[in-house]
Amino acid sequence: MALVKPFRGIRPPQDLVEKVASRPYDVLSSEEARKEAGDNEMSLYHIIKPEINFEPGTSEYDPRVYTSAAEHFKAFQDKHWLVQDEKEHYYIYAQTMNGKTQYGLVVAASVDDYLTGVIKKHELTRRDKEEDRMKHVRVCNANMEPVFFAYPDDEVLTALLQRYAATKPVYDFVAPDDGFRHQFWIINDQQDINTITAEFAKMPHLYIADGHHRSAAAALVGAEKAKQNPHHTGKEEYNYFMAVCFPASQLTILDYNRVVKDLNGLTPEEFLKKLSEDFEVEDKGEAIYKPQHIHEFSLYLDKHWYSLVARPQAYDDNDPIKSLDVDISSRLILDKLMGIKDLRSDKRIDFVGGLRGLEELKRRVDSGEMRWALALYPVSMKQIMNIADTGNIMPPKATWFEPKLRSGLVIHRLD
Repeated sequence: MALVKPFRGIRPPQDLVEKVASRPYDVLSSEEARKEAGDNEMSLYHIIKPEINFEPGTSEYDPRVYTSAAEHFKAFQDKHWLVQDEKEHYYIYAQTMNGKTQYGLVVAASVDDYLTGVIKKHELTRRDKEEDRMKHVRVCNANMEPVFFAYPDDEVLTALLQRYAATKPVYDFVAPDDGFRHQFWIINDQQDINTITAEFAKMPHLYIADGHHRSAAAALVGAEKAKQNPHHTGKEEYNYFMAVCFPASQLTILDYNRVVKDLNGLTPEEFLKKLSEDFEVEDKGEAIYKPQHIHEFSLYLDKHWYSLVARPQAYDDNDPIKSLDVDISSRLILDKLMGIKDLRSDKRIDFVGGLRGLEELKRRVDSGEMRWALALYPVSMKQIMNIADTGNIMPPKATWFEPKLRSGLVIHRLD
């Protein structure tokens, strides 16, 4: 059963939140962070993208960079740009995108739950990226940014969230860079705090939606601290890490599309003919065409859009992996026809998150940068939970969650 607890969040004062808050560290480059921070010395980028505190071109893995993160975190607290709450709270974080709002509970999740599989994952992590985040957690002694969890819908928690949503939030702003609305409430009432803890304790599992590397790093640092402490009791704050937990039904997963640099020696006619072995191919003309259902793909090639509907032999709906469109396209198009076997390392392929729209696929092909593009129907939260529940791993580049969690609304310290 899932163990969560309230915590003493470190937060910006209400009048500074828009200056402090930022996008997550891993959705923008160092130069983009440098540009967004500009002359704003309160920007969280000085802590989560601390390479911007040095000359351009400084590696984000430079040892000085991690030290700078800790120095800036201390300075932000010394200057009261970040202030720790006196009592332990749960918090509510709401995001509104395109008129749709999702409400998440900000909790301290259990390191043991991660290590024992109560918190389920659906992606592989890379050790180098884990180590980078571990260094950051170690040096700051804090989870600077939350991870993004989903939980099975719960009527009691939904009613609680709705009750708070009807009240005035502590923070309420529209971020200029993404245009999304961000709202934040503090849960003060002890009975509500007890209710949240009890409801999560009924859940057999929580699911990582986004933030696999942050989850792994937080859990591994927590386990390290436990091992190093001769008086470890299991009650210490390092036994927990910060997560925002959303009801699964509220989450929006966008398509995660592919652009490819060449046709692997095939002519367009040969490519389309080979595709027809595993797909029903239909020319949809020059107007942008979006996949309408699972097992349908949109191909953009030579200024034409094509519908590709997978033939029955192309997939197995009883298999949690082979039923996924990302697996179908990887096996039967990228590997079989293009010779692209490793999506993580092959330089002939790139990936475009669905928020950019199919217009971005068209632009990159029409510019000559890429030869063709493939749009996929979005993965569902049900499919992700099924993958996690069966102990499987999603193929690479399968999910794109929006909106991303805003960083800097609350921070969790490990002591």
